[in-house]
Formats: sequence, structure tokens, C-alpha cells
Amino acid sequence: METIHTVEWMKQVARAARAEGRVTGLVPTMGALHEGHLSLIRAARRQCSPVVVSLFVNPTQFGPGEDYEKYPRHWDADRGLLESLAVDYLFAPAASEIYPTGFRTHVEVEGLSDRLEGRARPGHFRGVATVVLKLLEIIQPRFAFFGRKDAQQACILQRMAKDLDLDSSLEICPTIREPDGLAMSSRNAYLNAEERRSATVLYRALESVRQEIESGERDPIHLVARARATLACESPVSVDYAELVDSKSLEPVMRLHGSCLFLLAVRLGKTRLIDNALIEEIDGNFRISL
Repeated sequence: METIHTVEWMKQVARAARAEGRVTGLVPTMGALHEGHLSLIRAARRQCSPVVVSLFVNPTQFGPGEDYEKYPRHWDADRGLLESLAVDYLFAPAASEIYPTGFRTHVEVEGLSDRLEGRARPGHFRGVATVVLKLLEIIQPRFAFFGRKDAQQACILQRMAKDLDLDSSLEICPTIREPDGLAMSSRNAYLNAEERRSATVLYRALESVRQEIESGERDPIHLVARARATLACESPVSVDYAELVDSKSLEPVMRLHGSCLFLLAVRLGKTRLIDNALIEEIDGNFRISL
């Protein structure tokens, strides 16, 4: 595996791969790799060669008082994992490479970035969209792989790619979970033992929604109330939001139909966790993917 630290070097490697007619795959990460990231890399490996993994803790997606300085950084462990999966290139630029002196251009996906996570974390998605667009332009992958755990992020990036006529195809892969259902996340490392036990309530809340839908419930108000009732069973949990929205517009739905997302965000101590379920209507029936 070759490690690349500069934008110009990465561009040269990417241009050479395109000239050879190779199908480049990109997996953007902020490091602290876990099985969720590794599943994306395996998906990329099945479709692409070369596979590029970026490791960049992006400062512009962290707001004031958030955990940029404390965000877990495990360079040696991450590098070992990437080598074990036969990743071709690790792109690990410094912040000054991505945001050189005088940088002042940002990407805003209007109407999708200011609700839900965006309401709780102003400017977050502007930082995400900007860095992802930069990575796509630098590396020019045929495919870029993202996890569905960050469902709103995936929706925003897909809208950006469509609106800007990007050549890269964004592949959204299933959420990877711990055996007890907790969605894998680098921030899970912040949880103490009691908080870790309580964190499974997100999965239990989504399971309660799944059971209600499979029993015939279609009223979004009732489904949200059912999820909130489950979340309320864990006293350390503070709910930021529990909403059923259209999977494209992120607008709240008045009735269950088409493709929807059930989105959750909670706080456990100083840690903020998100999770979601994808609800798809197929021939009048609903398939719920957690």
C-alpha cells in the first residue's frame, strides 16, 4: 500500500489509473476504522482496482465545542487494517493540503442541510459536502462508497452529485452493527460502560417501529410516538429528534408510502449518536432495513 500526503501526488496517481482504463474506488474516512469502514473497503475491492482510502479528520465539519481535537486518531492501527485488506493507496493529507491559505469556497446543498443533523450542528453538512467534492475531484473515482448509518449525509451527497453532474457514482452500503444492534461508529469509543449498555436503545426503538409497521401500522404520528416511548425507557438518554421523513427530500411524511427514513439522534452523556431505518414500499408491502 502506498501512502500519499499531497494533493498533486494523488492527482498524478489518479490520472495514471484513468489513462490505463482502471476503475478507481474511493472510501472516504476520518480514521478510527471499525468494521463498518472495512465493509465499505471490501465492497470497493469487489468492484474496483485501484482502491483508495482517504484518512482525513475534516476540521470544517466540526462546530464550536464539538470534538475535533478529541476525535479518535489511531494512525498505526488504521494503517495496519488497510494493509490487511490490500488497499492500494492511502490518501492522508494535512489540513493545509485540503484547505490551503486563502481557501474560501464551500458547497451548500440547500433545503437538505439545515434540518435534523444540520439543525443540531450548523455548518456540519457544508463541511462534509465541501470535503467530499474535493476528494471526488482530486481522485476522480468511478465509485465512492459511503455507509447508510449517516443517512442524511448520504442523501445530501447524492443530491450534490446529481446537481453538479459528477461522474462518480455514490454507492450507499448497509449499516454494520454490533451483535447487540448498536450501529458501529468511531464515537462509540466515548461511551462508558453504563452508556454503552443504554446505547442499544436506538436499535430497540427502530425495532419497535419495524414491529409496528409489520403489524399494519401506517400512521407516522403513532410510529414516532412508539419510538419515543422506547427511547424514554432509558433515563440517561436525551432525544434530539425522532422523525419519519421522505428519503429524498427529508421532509416529514404525512403517511407511510414510497421510500422513507426513520431517523434518530440521542445524547448519552457527552456523546451524540445517530441511527436510522430505511422503509421501502414494494408492491404495497413495506420492507424495513436497519
